[in-house]
Amino acid sequence: MRFSTIALPALATLVAGAAWAAATPPAKPVPAAFYSGRWYEIARTPNSGQRNCQAPTTDFTAQGTNFKVRQVCHRGSPRGAQKVFRTSGKILPGGQNNRFTMSFLGGLKKQEYWILDSAADDSWGIMATPGGNYVWLLSRTPDLPAATKAVALEKVKALGYQKLEYPEHPA
Repeated sequence: MRFSTIALPALATLVAGAAWAAATPPAKPVPAAFYSGRWYEIARTPNSGQRNCQAPTTDFTAQGTNFKVRQVCHRGSPRGAQKVFRTSGKILPGGQNNRFTMSFLGGLKKQEYWILDSAADDSWGIMATPGGNYVWLLSRTPDLPAATKAVALEKVKALGYQKLEYPEHPA
């Protein structure tokens, strides 16, 4: 879905960036299980907050409509030094679980995120900021089978996100 030296997706929204796509509000329901367990970043729009970030993961721990978040980024390589960031989030009402916020800077800043699409089997999901500046393709595994990955990436590109980078994960 890594603050300052930790490459947190939300940091990207705190820094100026060019809009890559016009995000369309999510319409597809997302299972509550989306906010539980580990997600691996497969692709993302380039952003200064995640520069040199490899093998990024996000662990969600569900607590009703709230959840805890632990994000890890490895600096420089998939086995590089770990930077860990912890925060909390909340699923927003009325959005079929497809919109949520996370808090930063001790609650001084909140950022909304949208789940724009996901696999029927919950194996991947596309997360973006409402302004369309940033997108992340997430997977339940460090890589997706080639055909599945191609379909998911085509969906990301069909949403208007053409410029992507692909963080490395340990082999």
